[in-house]
Amino acid sequence: MLSDEEYMAYALELAEKAYSLGEAPIGAVVVKKSTGEIIGRGYNLRETKKSPLAHAEIMALDEASRTLGGWRVVDSILYVTLEPCPMCAGAIINSRIDRVVYGARDEKAGSVQSVVSLFELDYNHKPEVTGGVSEKECSEILSRFFKELRIRKNTEKANRCVDPNNIHQLRDLNNNSKNQ
Repeated sequence: MLSDEEYMAYALELAEKAYSLGEAPIGAVVVKKSTGEIIGRGYNLRETKKSPLAHAEIMALDEASRTLGGWRVVDSILYVTLEPCPMCAGAIINSRIDRVVYGARDEKAGSVQSVVSLFELDYNHKPEVTGGVSEKECSEILSRFFKELRIRKNTEKANRCVDPNNIHQLRDLNNNSKNQ
């Protein structure tokens, strides 16, 4: 069996794949504890599939359940680059995952430790949690993606507002894009 960091590296590769598609760069893998085999993979596809359900964790859990031939994904560990949201935490509880390992905290929607800890409520299943594995790398790819997204949106907005005949507006637009 590989280390947590090595499995998280696989999840980061999937996050890079999401990034290349213009999706929020989040990746996930499900590993069978007894064998160390990756039985499920997923990355964000919400924009591509135009679905609020296409989170990395949901995609990985779905593949893992199909691999195992049932909805219970027992004897398994989920590695995900970002702390799961409420929907994904619920799917983790319902799938009976034994352990969740995540990279970066999600201070806005994290429902494992940051905003709320759904796993500590009186549900019928409580997975073990390890946070902060390869946190720097997981945070970096998210920061890079959202910085580029903000720049792209600001540039698009500025381009809609600029009079191409006004040299001062063009100069200001060029200076603003360099400063970001």
